Amino acid sequence: MKLPTHVRIVDVGPRDGLQNQSEIVPLDAKIKLVEMLADAGVPSVEAGAFVSPKWVPQMADTADVMRKITRKPGVSYPVLVPNMKGYEAARDSGCEEVAIFGAASETFSEKNINCSIAESLNQFAPVAEAAIADGIRVRGYISCVLGCPYEGDVSPEAVVNVARALDGMGCYEVSLGDTIGTGTPGKAQDMIAAVAKDIPTDRLGAHFHNTYGQALVNLLAVMQMGVAVIDTAVAGLGGCPYAKGASGNVATEDVLYMLDGLGIETGIDMDKLLAASRFISTTIGRAPASKVGLVKLGADITS
Repeated sequence: MKLPTHVRIVDVGPRDGLQNQSEIVPLDAKIKLVEMLADAGVPSVEAGAFVSPKWVPQMADTADVMRKITRKPGVSYPVLVPNMKGYEAARDSGCEEVAIFGAASETFSEKNINCSIAESLNQFAPVAEAAIADGIRVRGYISCVLGCPYEGDVSPEAVVNVARALDGMGCYEVSLGDTIGTGTPGKAQDMIAAVAKDIPTDRLGAHFHNTYGQALVNLLAVMQMGVAVIDTAVAGLGGCPYAKGASGNVATEDVLYMLDGLGIETGIDMDKLLAASRFISTTIGRAPASKVGLVKLGADITS
């Protein structure tokens, strides 16, 4: 199958990338990062999460982020919400898109959000219903689609069951997450093929971590099947606290370099994206995890 001519990037760095940082990232830095990514041409910037500050302290100021960012026309700023309380806070802060998140692994669901898959879906249903009634778009996430840190292999059928449920709730798109980055191209294609029997590939996104260095080739594999939405994180930020050794999301810079080389349009300016990578890497005191960032910016940018 031919590759898509255009790919939409969803940069999850300000949320998925920063939520596991041990030191609290200042509010002003979060705001600047979101705005720099939007200015670079990223069409969707995940700005934060309305979750319990007890469990995810890095996201405690998401309402302030949403109220203070200068929103760029044509850019979406989705936020993660786990329940009605989170949804109401998101709505009150002016959010126009929310994301709900389930897992394809029962054990991971219990460890991550303290409930079974069925219970999590029951919690998300009223959120989706309320959001759609309020004119707010809903995106769905599924974790552990290519492997679980507790259960090992995850069957495509398990992913299909959750995807079907999220689709039934009215999610305009379902993002399929290789949370621990253990997937390989064949497994990724098998999973997409199974889900695509129920949900067209133009409504699927790929959210791949790079633990084993397979993210780019996995993305290329699913793009060959028609997937044209990719979740990334600037500077390769992120990880998974529930998955030992799991590295961050695939870096936005690395994905952009690959897509530019393939002649696939994204609308993103590499120089501006690298400026955002430099900024957040310096802010948190670590070199970027992206290969492009290391080459273009140097490993000593935090000094």
